[in-house]
Amino acid sequence: MARVPSLDDPALATNISGIPAVPSYGLRRAALSPMETLAQSVSAIAPTTSPAMTIPLVFALAGNGTWLVYLLATVCILLVALCISSFARHSASPGSLYVYATSSLPPALGSIAAWALLLAYIATGASVTGGFINYANVLLTSLLGRSFPPPLLAAVCVGASVWIAYRDVQVSARLMLWIEAISVALISLVLVILLWKTGLHPDLAQFSLKGVSPAGVRLGIVLALFSYVGHESATTLGAEAKDPLRTIPRAVIQSAVLAGVFFILCSYTEVLGFHAVHRALNESTAPMRVLAVEAGVKVLGPMIDIGAMVSMFACTLACITAAARVMLLMGKQGLVHPALGRAHSKNETPGTAVLLTGAVTLVPAAALAARGASGFDIYGWMGSLAVYGFITAYGLVALALPFYLKRAARLTPAMALLSIAAVAAMALALAGSIYPVPPAPYNWLPYFYLAYLAAAALWFAMSGKMRPAAMG
Repeated sequence: MARVPSLDDPALATNISGIPAVPSYGLRRAALSPMETLAQSVSAIAPTTSPAMTIPLVFALAGNGTWLVYLLATVCILLVALCISSFARHSASPGSLYVYATSSLPPALGSIAAWALLLAYIATGASVTGGFINYANVLLTSLLGRSFPPPLLAAVCVGASVWIAYRDVQVSARLMLWIEAISVALISLVLVILLWKTGLHPDLAQFSLKGVSPAGVRLGIVLALFSYVGHESATTLGAEAKDPLRTIPRAVIQSAVLAGVFFILCSYTEVLGFHAVHRALNESTAPMRVLAVEAGVKVLGPMIDIGAMVSMFACTLACITAAARVMLLMGKQGLVHPALGRAHSKNETPGTAVLLTGAVTLVPAAALAARGASGFDIYGWMGSLAVYGFITAYGLVALALPFYLKRAARLTPAMALLSIAAVAAMALALAGSIYPVPPAPYNWLPYFYLAYLAAAALWFAMSGKMRPAAMG
């Protein structure tokens, strides 16, 4: 059986000084600053997309309990972030959660983690491509009086993302950082003005959880988790970040904390704002534009819509960037064709993997759009599928943590409890996505995901003889 990646493998690990022990598969070593590394996680989270699209979907389930849903989701994701950052302090590689899971779990489970994470990034990219389609046509209709074919918009979004990711990881990181900073600043400005106009008094309907059901909160948490997925994607830059054993764990924790605070405030204020206009939050295709009008800064509405559209693009770029690096290591390990494990000699990016992950990201988004699915539908369907992949990868990493720490003689009761709590949180989130049975087509997604994992496990078993005996 092939040797799987380990945190003790010199071909993967980075020593405590942050200097890679061996060449990092042809990727550009130490090219990204701490801020650029943080930008990868922030852009994969795409904080602008949640106020624009995810929070309205959560409100449809949890109503006045939307803020509580995001508070609970923040706690869940922080448990996972603490587990991931514990691994990231000892190892840096393009394999990310795949490497962490295989450090102490059987090889088959490591393979499942790799395939689950790959699907998660690709499905997230397809999901936010749907969001790009929605906001691009909102803007085109308001400016030109007409919309453009959704498959064409999907091709523009994914095609531009692939071009940037293929050429230069540093350029893509800097671009993502500025996009998200401007978008979040505009949304925050609208929300602060809106809170000021309401007189800064508490919304009793929200704090008393008026009309909120436990089932709605449970289902809402599963959907809210999609707002946070990707916070770990900085770990895929282990070969390219400066001082990765310090900057990457910080990026993982910082992105989860910052996103949690932002989403809780957004969820509370958006619901408050729509109470004022006597409209349902989930019925608006551009909720931030409505709130900008209510806040008396109508001019910011279109600007936020532009920010939302560009943020969807930035998230697509971040997902392709992360997925390609996971696929690079999978190619090195024989889980996929070896050609996918090679970096571009000039650009120092996983060029072939970027092209393939981009194509796989485009196909479902464009196909669904061609069949008449709205941007919101694509966002919801593909996002829900992505959550299954992230929950699986997060759960396996949390499960592996105490075994790794025990082997390294660093296991403490606190870390054992952290692992148990994180695994339990992911198990409850998975259960909440299955029962009560969601409406179609969401009810079919678990079966599709199980079939995908079964195919991945079968491929792992059948391709054992083709995998290299060792790394490097």
